[in-house]
Amino acid sequence: MHAFDVLGDPVRRRILELLVDGERTAGEIGVVVQEEFGISQPGVSQHLKVLRESGFTTVRPDGNRRFYAVQPEPLQEIDRWLGRYRQFWAQRLDALETELVRGRRVHRTAADPVGPPAGGAAERAEEPSSGRKTIRGRRAG
Repeated sequence: MHAFDVLGDPVRRRILELLVDGERTAGEIGVVVQEEFGISQPGVSQHLKVLRESGFTTVRPDGNRRFYAVQPEPLQEIDRWLGRYRQFWAQRLDALETELVRGRRVHRTAADPVGPPAGGAAERAEEPSSGRKTIRGRRAG
């Protein structure tokens, strides 16, 4: 099964979320998933099997319990594949942020026809406690 087919199911994504912080027993996973999704224990077992067989999880038997854990490799492969597209969106999100800032400036100027004091004091101000400059309430870096 292709990685995106595996992750395309909300139940399997939720199981992986449960395993991010460490191992969990099949029973612990089952309780949460059954409550949240209203599926049966055999249904949960089927999802665990898909995750295990596709390499997203490992299972460690301990007596009559089975402990599941995330395998990072398939997720790392997906992350590498998505990296090409992350660059595409990062540029567009940066451009959107720039336009939003410009829009706020235009709106602020229209609301205050006098405008900010000379030297841009409204934009940049010293923080009394640290002496660091801030830009609209955020620390400048």
